[in-house]
Parts: sequence; structure tokens; C-alpha cells
Amino acid sequence: MNDFDALLARVAGQAMALGLPVSRRIDPHVAVNRRAVTRFGCCIQRGKGYTIELSERLLTAPEGACLQTLAHEVLHTCPGCRNHGARWKEYARRMNEAYGYAISRTGSCEALGVADTRPVRHLVVCTRCGMEFPRSRRSPLVDHPERYRCRCGGVLQRKF
Repeated sequence: MNDFDALLARVAGQAMALGLPVSRRIDPHVAVNRRAVTRFGCCIQRGKGYTIELSERLLTAPEGACLQTLAHEVLHTCPGCRNHGARWKEYARRMNEAYGYAISRTGSCEALGVADTRPVRHLVVCTRCGMEFPRSRRSPLVDHPERYRCRCGGVLQRKF
């Protein structure tokens, strides 16, 4: 089981060592979200402070996955980085180069080494190569697969 609070302190220290303007008002206690299904982390601004929240799924994840997710969220505390804009991407690039992370706008279960436990309520399939696009929520892809193409150029079709 990971000690999220210690990992948060480590990641914040790494970012500060690079001169990144990380907020000094980050709650040192990481909140665990037991309901999060599709995301791994969240940075919540409360007044002038920040709370970092991680999915319960990361409790048993490899330490590297936790560090990378925490680094992603810590970068959101930097001025002008509440979104994944150019400044956030530059800070992520610097963290990636310095510490070997692979911080990106979104993470996947596969990349983080975490079991994918999301429910599959909708399935879109390529009629050419058979590639599957599972979704837990309705989306434009689910509602109108005919508007999209697979990487192979095949037509997409909704199975359920």
C-alpha cells in the first residue's frame, strides 16, 4: 500500500527543485476518492489552497504510477496551469526529462500498470480490423459511430 502523503511531499520537492512555481498551499494529506472510476487524480482548489485527490485504485498500484499521477496534479497548482495548456505542458516536459516520468494530459490503466475496472456499457467496434472501443459513458462516438473511422480506415459500428 502506498503512502500517498510521503509521495506527494517527494513530488512537490522535485518540482520545486526544478524551479517550478508550485503552490506552497497544497494540503499535505492526499484525499482518497473511493468513487472515482474514470480518473486517477484530481487537483481541487479550495480558497487559496489545493487538495490533491487520488483514486482508490492507486492504493495498490506501482509507486511510479502514483508518483506520476501526483506530479500531474501538483503541476495544476502552478499559476496558469489549471488546465493542460502550453505552460502546464512545458512544466510536465521538464518533470519528465528530469525524473523519468511520462506525465501527459491523460493517463491510461495500461500505461500506469493499473487494472481497468471501469464498467463497459457501450462498445464500438471497427468492421475492418475488429479493434474495440469500450466506453462506460455515452459520447458522440457511441451515439454516432458512423462519423468516425478507425486508425486502419475501417468503419465503426456500435455493438451495444
